[in-house]
Amino acid sequence: MKKVQLITDGACLGNPGPGGWAAILRFGDLKKELWGCEKQTTNNRMELTAAIEGLRALREECAVEVVTDSEYVMKGITTWIQGWKKKGWLTAAKKPVVNQDLWKLLDEQVNRHKATWTWTKGHANHADNNRCDELATRAAREQSKS
Repeated sequence: MKKVQLITDGACLGNPGPGGWAAILRFGDLKKELWGCEKQTTNNRMELTAAIEGLRALREECAVEVVTDSEYVMKGITTWIQGWKKKGWLTAAKKPVVNQDLWKLLDEQVNRHKATWTWTKGHANHADNNRCDELATRAAREQSKS
């Protein structure tokens, strides 16, 4: 099984506002950059979309290390989602899970792969995370797609 690293980030100009997401896929010496945008969204939605689109870009099952600077995405996919699913997509407060549509898509993509999750501090020393931040911010500003 191929071992791939996926680095993701989301950005939003205002929250809500114009948003952008970016993902970098690394396999050996190969590197692929992806990005996209939405006219009106939130930062959390863009963080989720970056992970979804990065995983969706993989054509076959892979062992994927997903690197994110979003504690929301990291905790959601590794901890909270099991409870949400058991409770019919309700939170502990019995309210519908926010961004449920994207959580379901992310869960579907994660289940296609053997995924592990790594958190990195945003705007710090991770070159690919910084590059994703740059791409996501540009996508939000210019409303551009890769």
